[in-house]
Amino acid sequence: MVSKEKAVKKAWAGRFTKETSHIVESFTASIDIDKRLYAYDIQGSIAHVKMLAKQKIIKEEDANRIIQGLKEIKDEIDTGDFLFDISDEDIHMAIEMALKKKIGKLAAKLHTARSRNDQIVLDERLYLKDEIKNIIGLIQELRANLTRLAKIYIDVIMPGYTHLQHAQPILFSHYLMAYTEMFRRDVERLEDCYKRVDVLPLGSCALAGTAFPIDRHYVARLLGFKKVSENSIDTVSDRDFILEFLSAVAILAMHLSRFAEDFILWSSEEFNFIEIDDAFCTGSSIMPQKKNPDVLELIRGRVGHIYGNLFNLLTVMKGLPLSYNRDMQEDKRPLFDTIDTIKPILSILSALLQNIEINRKRMEDATRAGFLLATDLADYLVVKGMPFREAHETVGKIVKYCEEKGKSLETLSIEEMRNFCNLINNDVKEILDIKKAISRRSSFGGTAPMETLRLIKKVEKQLEDRTKT
Repeated sequence: MVSKEKAVKKAWAGRFTKETSHIVESFTASIDIDKRLYAYDIQGSIAHVKMLAKQKIIKEEDANRIIQGLKEIKDEIDTGDFLFDISDEDIHMAIEMALKKKIGKLAAKLHTARSRNDQIVLDERLYLKDEIKNIIGLIQELRANLTRLAKIYIDVIMPGYTHLQHAQPILFSHYLMAYTEMFRRDVERLEDCYKRVDVLPLGSCALAGTAFPIDRHYVARLLGFKKVSENSIDTVSDRDFILEFLSAVAILAMHLSRFAEDFILWSSEEFNFIEIDDAFCTGSSIMPQKKNPDVLELIRGRVGHIYGNLFNLLTVMKGLPLSYNRDMQEDKRPLFDTIDTIKPILSILSALLQNIEINRKRMEDATRAGFLLATDLADYLVVKGMPFREAHETVGKIVKYCEEKGKSLETLSIEEMRNFCNLINNDVKEILDIKKAISRRSSFGGTAPMETLRLIKKVEKQLEDRTKT
């Protein structure tokens, strides 16, 4: 809730002879956006005040009064009793002004040896550390659901596609495990990003540090940061830690969109590989028969928000001179929107996966079209001594013959095949068995059941180990 505007003395009022225009206040205020950082702002302020007292920059009793006031303000915001005002401009000033009402002029000591420039970076880093952990947890939940499905449907065979054309037979489980690997790398990118977020900025002040005898490493320990920033100009003037996060989430979103696209296609009448639960679909206002995969389509569509947020902030940052510029206030909107977009996508996709049915017969029937075993036949000829390029051409001619006669490789007689190559004998029938063809692809990382199960067990172990840490 935002109250009516009121005249409030600004922190910089000493330099100015006029009050800030209400139009300017409205245009420059970020309180409607950054108020969600209140808990982190107060957490950082409490740590800062404890340090000031420890370093005897302020008195211990003053620090205690400030800390108590900050805790009371947090309780008020938590319960919805706090009145945000646009004239406070941002979350930092809103809290400081509220503190002044509680404890008087003593509240002004809170801002000793810090600036809003390093304060906002602190809030963002604390916030982002928590959100990275939350997002990683949601990705791991999604990986667990994919792995569970892969284990259940380990015997289901389907066509594998390249160029959206039938290519080679694969296990449906092998397909699912492909996405667990993509999402594993997404987790690794976020974990790596976390290392660069986990750096204390507070104490850099406006851009040059401070002459007060502060102890930044003490504050880092209080707030759980592993490192302390090394250069005060860099600390307040870059947002590459946010850009890296937005980039990592954009890649994650791309993977999610591709997965959604596959399931959209597979739920269509043309494929009919999967049935999405009614609870995750919608209908048509005019066509009674429709069952639309709207959840998956919205996942695919909302990825555009995430891409846009990355380019938004890249554009904001691309021409800024060092150090801080007010343009950087615009970093929070893309950050918050990305987080608010990606978390529901991950949650709803996990829930959707727990409510799908697999049409195994339709998947396996589809493997009979498209000459999926053509490569196996070419490999058979290579084993017989034919160079692969020649074998490739020979099998291509056999496929063309099949298309003309309306036959499949499996239904050709030995005599028909020998018309193209006399190396072909009765043992070719073993080669043209689709289940055996799947089992033969046992190279490390291949689609064979033994290899797919190996990866399933590995991912299960990874997920189990993570829950223990």
